[in-house]
Amino acid sequence: MDAKTFDKSRLPSRHVTEGPDRAPHRSFLYAMGLTEEQIHQPLVGVASCWNEAAPCNISLMRQAQAVKKGVAASAGTPREFCTITVTDGIAMGHQGMKASLVSRDTIADSVELTMRGHCYDALVGLAGCDKSLPGMMMSMVRLNVPSIFIYGGSILPGTFRGRPVTVQDVFEAVGQHSVGNMDDEALHELEMAACPSAGACGAQFTANTMACVSEAIGLAMPYSSGAPAPYDLRDAFCMAAGRQVMNLVRNNIRARDIVTREALVNAAVVVSATGGSTNAGLHLPAIAHECGIDFDLLDVCEIFRRTPYIADLKPGGKYVAKDLYEVGGIPLVMRTLLDGGYMDGKCMTVTGRTMEENLASVKWNDEQDVVRRHDNPITETGGVVGLQGNLAPDGAIVKVAGMAKQVFSGPARCFDSEEECFAAVKDRKYKEGEVLVIRYEGPKGGPGMREMLSTTAALYGQGMGDKVALITDGRFSGATRGFCIGHVGPEAAVGGPIGLIRDGDIIEIDATTGKLDVRLSDEELNKRREAWTARTNDGTSGVLWKYAQQVGPARAGAVTHPGGAAEVKCYADV
Repeated sequence: MDAKTFDKSRLPSRHVTEGPDRAPHRSFLYAMGLTEEQIHQPLVGVASCWNEAAPCNISLMRQAQAVKKGVAASAGTPREFCTITVTDGIAMGHQGMKASLVSRDTIADSVELTMRGHCYDALVGLAGCDKSLPGMMMSMVRLNVPSIFIYGGSILPGTFRGRPVTVQDVFEAVGQHSVGNMDDEALHELEMAACPSAGACGAQFTANTMACVSEAIGLAMPYSSGAPAPYDLRDAFCMAAGRQVMNLVRNNIRARDIVTREALVNAAVVVSATGGSTNAGLHLPAIAHECGIDFDLLDVCEIFRRTPYIADLKPGGKYVAKDLYEVGGIPLVMRTLLDGGYMDGKCMTVTGRTMEENLASVKWNDEQDVVRRHDNPITETGGVVGLQGNLAPDGAIVKVAGMAKQVFSGPARCFDSEEECFAAVKDRKYKEGEVLVIRYEGPKGGPGMREMLSTTAALYGQGMGDKVALITDGRFSGATRGFCIGHVGPEAAVGGPIGLIRDGDIIEIDATTGKLDVRLSDEELNKRREAWTARTNDGTSGVLWKYAQQVGPARAGAVTHPGGAAEVKCYADV
């Protein structure tokens, strides 16, 4: 692509680089050492969620340099910038978790503002932890420029007394410690060993789930979501992505050409087949919303219901992301799903080829047991399922991968915050057979829809993971296991049924039929609703206040603006 002959008349960067009126703008670019040729090439934003908060993000800046080399080698001009990340592993179990989901939309907003303000023509986005992945993908389809997503890669598994461990084991060890089944020395030894490298949490938690989504939805290069962060091969993927985004610019292949409704279905299929995080039920509708596509939690859950569960991954199974990558990665999963008719192979991807074309040379690996064929699944239905009923008219979601017991009934024990419930669990102030209810933790009620991994892991560590159930209008971590139901909607803060139930009310859960009910008549629920009053929370100023005013229901992705359906013109067409 020759800078002298490349036509920038339809690219956003023409507003800052072309014509005599833009001499002042070019002066700033010269001041940073850019040549005339570089200024008149397409400008490619290289957005990184790098920070020093956690190992998930620590390698992103290095990987961004490889992306820039790839862009430059293909006659583009890379422009690196960073955005925020809130790392769930650090934010978990305290008020900091209220910042987590909020950060997803802040990431999308900040990437949009940087791209829009500086008129960049394309985007390569790197992300490493939970909400930063969907946040970056949301910005890509919102802007609708040629885009490629890069996952920073997973962490390597740790080793504790001869067995592989992840951070999930440390969270569950807190529960074991609280009941005297682990002493201080062993807990300290485990925390020192669980996370031995850079990279995101190693099992099929939210980060790896959304990394799988990036390939399945077509925004990431094949195999790139699986390679662990410490592998040198990651730099090769980054270099290739930098080169390839320039081909997308040449051919005007934009993010929404790739992220169609069919691609979103493909992504939901892969989440379910791999026993992925329930958070995908929140993030896929949010990505769809940016495109103006109506695709909510109930749509996602219907896809989960009809998809076989085929990848034996933690937290419900045996293996971690590194193991999946080394036997064939997400392409191996998608190949058998495509063969079984569960995926649409005609969807366009960032390679410039269709999914079917990308997978044409993928061969089945008989020398592994991480992934099963579509016709020999672990279970016939997906590892994540949706629920609905008079307790959740707008739906709820539960991860059932690895669960033997999928029906539960018991009296409610209600808590109006995660802290109240965690204290009761830590002190064993609950009974076997109860359904623990954590409410006022939804998108508005939190504000911020916190995850409850500390509480669920403590229950599991106490040996009660299959002896109680837990429901919330908040969220659960991808590392959660046990009968834990999240995203119950409508949330308590807007008068949803979860805010009306009382201690002792009988809650009935059936993940096989998709039902979540409280044994109360409509008349009784209506009577309680009339007596219900809205509550205040501590999000009375700052970003949490702004979020609470704007955020919509979990069913629609907990989004904060009207989305693609309300657009007059997308950024790429400015």
